[in-house]
Amino acid sequence: MVRFVAKLVIYFIVISVAVTLVYRFVPPPVTVTMVTDGNGITKDWTALSRIDRNMVDAVIAGEDGKFCTHSGFDEEAIRNAMERNAEGGRLRGGSTISQQTAKNVFLWQGEGWSRYVRKGLEVWFTFLIETLWDKRRIMEVYLNVAETGIGTYGVEAGAMRYFGKSSASLTRNEAARMAAALPSPKKRSVKNPKGFTRRYGNTIAARVGVVRRDGLDACVYE
Repeated sequence: MVRFVAKLVIYFIVISVAVTLVYRFVPPPVTVTMVTDGNGITKDWTALSRIDRNMVDAVIAGEDGKFCTHSGFDEEAIRNAMERNAEGGRLRGGSTISQQTAKNVFLWQGEGWSRYVRKGLEVWFTFLIETLWDKRRIMEVYLNVAETGIGTYGVEAGAMRYFGKSSASLTRNEAARMAAALPSPKKRSVKNPKGFTRRYGNTIAARVGVVRRDGLDACVYE
């Protein structure tokens, strides 16, 4: 039994490393979320060089201001999330863009007991992409596999859906509105944001200038 388990672990490590290496150069063709969501799949893989910098800066501003300086995990954000969760109420995460990319590409969504298994695997795959990819590739994959609406994946498909144009020409406000909806694209409106989503979008739009001014996107554009 021990030998069997050891073999399974070795096979898992070898296969996961191999797949991660392939995805360093090849677009992930499909994800578990896309297949299991049941709302169809609309996506259009787009090279990062063809995605407006406003979109990159907006997700850094809204999701992960330390993207260029951490090694996959934001310890301060995780600690703060744990403290908030300990106080009760709705659970909140401290995931970085790297962690979200690992989850979106290799794992699944959802809560329940499987969430804890997924979190453990997420650590492994986050380590892999931070080791085997560079930050630019992580950002490129993230912006292409993130769910941007019901049955819609990637910022190119999202930009076409909401604004009728390519992600290559997104304005700061348009990018900020998409970034504000990213955590909950099925619930938050991009076209007609209200309440929190609208306020958060305005905050992200203001932060985009800070991201660029302070070089918080330097690892993507160096």
